[in-house]
Amino acid sequence: MLTERAIAEERMDAEDLDEATYKAVVHDLAKVNTLTMARRPTLDFLERAVGDAAEFSVLDVGYGDGDMLRSISRWAARRGKRARLVGVDLNPRSRAAAIEATPPAMAIDWRVGDYADFAGQGWDVIVSSLVAHHMTHAQLVAFVRFMEAEATRGWFVNDLHRHGFAHLGFPLLATIMRWHPIVKHDGTLSIARSYRPGEWPAILAEADVRNAVVRRIFPFRLCVEHRR
Repeated sequence: MLTERAIAEERMDAEDLDEATYKAVVHDLAKVNTLTMARRPTLDFLERAVGDAAEFSVLDVGYGDGDMLRSISRWAARRGKRARLVGVDLNPRSRAAAIEATPPAMAIDWRVGDYADFAGQGWDVIVSSLVAHHMTHAQLVAFVRFMEAEATRGWFVNDLHRHGFAHLGFPLLATIMRWHPIVKHDGTLSIARSYRPGEWPAILAEADVRNAVVRRIFPFRLCVEHRR
């Protein structure tokens, strides 16, 4: 089961999806992240990568409704750290959704565009969450190369693990939690589109990255990190 990655497109990526529906979907996805403790691995990585630094910068690629950067903002505030937080997302609807969900006091810069346009801007850390499975093999290799070249302290990919139990269980969970029907559909498809641990070494080798760490993290997360 799930021997090969699925390649079908997700409904939330449809160009004709209206803004209100898109907002409802990404806001529910943020609830999924909360229930599954999905932000914890990225925050743990920041603890290791940032260390005692009083200030740092983060580029979050594919921010959705912005829940990861809001968590990072709160994490930095609790530690008295000054953080420059920038998110970039290809979907222009994400910016409106993130602004709607973000307290005005949080100084987070929400951008729309291609991550490649943010090269050469001195990022300490580059992160992504639930983005890798949207990419083809070639796109993911290019993304890893970008992070490796641009992140001075390290980078972190937080994504799903293509696993049969998760694939069977998520539709039931989505039904119980009454999440948006697109979340139920796309979440199940996302698991089928995601990678497995054994597929990452070839990606890293092609990107010329050495000593990156691939971790399975409960529940059904597959994370890849490279610290300087």
